[in-house]
Amino acid sequence: GQNGISQAKLFGEAVGVSGLALTKLDGTAKGGIVANVCRELKIPVRFIGIGEQMDDLRDFDAHEFVDALFAEETGTGESSAAA
Repeated sequence: GQNGISQAKLFGEAVGVSGLALTKLDGTAKGGIVANVCRELKIPVRFIGIGEQMDDLRDFDAHEFVDALFAEETGTGESSAAA
């Protein structure tokens, strides 16, 4: 939690960050820290990675992301962000 935020702040100060790419969403990670990092650094998520290939890097859509999170939690439906 806090370690991730500290690392993101230091990285942002060193190189300047205008957005985040949230990767490894094809695994079990849900990206919970990303909301805190975005809030603390005041930057958006721009891309999500749902696989290992370049074609698996997609524009981030907040509504699809939330729908996919709840679909996984409840076991209902499937979102295009999780497909």
